[in-house]
Amino acid sequence: MMTLPMFPDAPVTLPEIIAARKIKGMVSAVLDARGGDFPSDAAARLVVGFEGIADDYHAGHTRKSGGREPWYPRGTEICNERQVSIVAADELAMAAKDMGIDRIEPGWIGANLVIEGIPLLSMLPPRTQLFFEGGVTLRIDGDNAPCKIAGAQIAKNFPDRDQTGLALSFVSAAKRRRGVVAWVEKPGTISAGEAVTARIWEQWTYPGA
Repeated sequence: MMTLPMFPDAPVTLPEIIAARKIKGMVSAVLDARGGDFPSDAAARLVVGFEGIADDYHAGHTRKSGGREPWYPRGTEICNERQVSIVAADELAMAAKDMGIDRIEPGWIGANLVIEGIPLLSMLPPRTQLFFEGGVTLRIDGDNAPCKIAGAQIAKNFPDRDQTGLALSFVSAAKRRRGVVAWVEKPGTISAGEAVTARIWEQWTYPGA
């Protein structure tokens, strides 16, 4: 730690700086949502353009704001930073265990990519780039906060359980485990089995005023 004297009587303590680094992983599954709703199905490959995944439910240069953006009137047109949903099987397994169910299928919650080999995928920081072997680059916007709508999609697959209770349990069980959302920086095609490298930029925790 070091201090930076911004003003004579108010030194600011600078945070620890964590160097940039790279982590390698692999795409274990690709999915898209073409049915007019966000649950997704296994695909042979994903054709990715600047607007997102071709014909996917979340494709588009812009989207309508919702409950995640309370600072705008609902339905305001904003930039679409949620073009691609990325999850990790190990994190979904932990969330399922906490919900008391045997599994959460990625397609139930609208995932487009399942990536393995990158620890704590949901905690990859904003600005991280994902370089895919086939040439695509995605830029992570941030973690994908779990909601009861996705929880309800999971609950449908366990009809013997209390639907409302199970849907709501997803919100806490999947916190920081529901993956990340990203937008397309460089288009191309993504297929299951290809390698991916996460480039994590230099990091620090902003100390505030």
